[in-house]
Amino acid sequence: MNAPTRPHPSREPSRNQYRTVCVSDFHLGARGCKAERLCNFLKQTQCDRLYLVGDIIDIEKLQRRIYWPQEHSNVIRRVLTMAKRGTEVIYILGNHDEAIKQWLHYHPKLGNVEIRSQAVHEGLDGRRFLVIHGDIFDGIVQVQRWLYWVGDRAYDLALFINDTLNWVRERCGLAHWPISRFLKMQVKSAVNYLTEFESTMARYCKKRQLDGVICGHIHHPEIREIDGIAYMNDGDWVESCSALVETLDGRWEILHLNQEQALAPSRPWAEAA
Repeated sequence: MNAPTRPHPSREPSRNQYRTVCVSDFHLGARGCKAERLCNFLKQTQCDRLYLVGDIIDIEKLQRRIYWPQEHSNVIRRVLTMAKRGTEVIYILGNHDEAIKQWLHYHPKLGNVEIRSQAVHEGLDGRRFLVIHGDIFDGIVQVQRWLYWVGDRAYDLALFINDTLNWVRERCGLAHWPISRFLKMQVKSAVNYLTEFESTMARYCKKRQLDGVICGHIHHPEIREIDGIAYMNDGDWVESCSALVETLDGRWEILHLNQEQALAPSRPWAEAA
């Protein structure tokens, strides 16, 4: 069992200190990205290790249309600043930024940021977790590419409706409502898809004799046990504005950043069995 790591002495004091932070699905370069809220979260956060669990830069969207406001650059600068100040930053590639994979053999590091296709994280209690974006376990992405293309554009439309509706709700004093996520969960086939995705990853980890998995991809933050395997999904920064964190005493929690920019744990979780 590893001893707890101490915050780097050169870092600025922070009221939100963690051993590990896992975030994914920023989709920088896409209009749905909540870049300003993400940057605020990173400013509030101090950690020893930061995992960027895929789909950080949406190269697919940028290839279709260039969209890159200053807020997106601020996120990149904040991550690089964290790496410079002593945080170990590991960038796990996903399907929307898979174009970077061709650089892996030649440039495995970008400054102080290490680039990988997957990693194994050892928790404070000694358990070992596969850290992977998750797209390789998605049959639609890997096999039915045409269906993935249609779904991706339908999702863009849902996000546009989501942003428009919530713009009206905010001006009426109502809370943010992630309508796109709500609609997905009302469709039985979508629920079955999520269940199969999670179960497939759990079976894979069991074969590799790992204790759990940390992933993203499906934009659905979740912590639960599947057949003795810890399944942890950190969510996204398009709909959920969520992160998965390992506290200094080894507990795992999902955090949500609300509209007031306040961090709130949605479900603490420590034991896998």
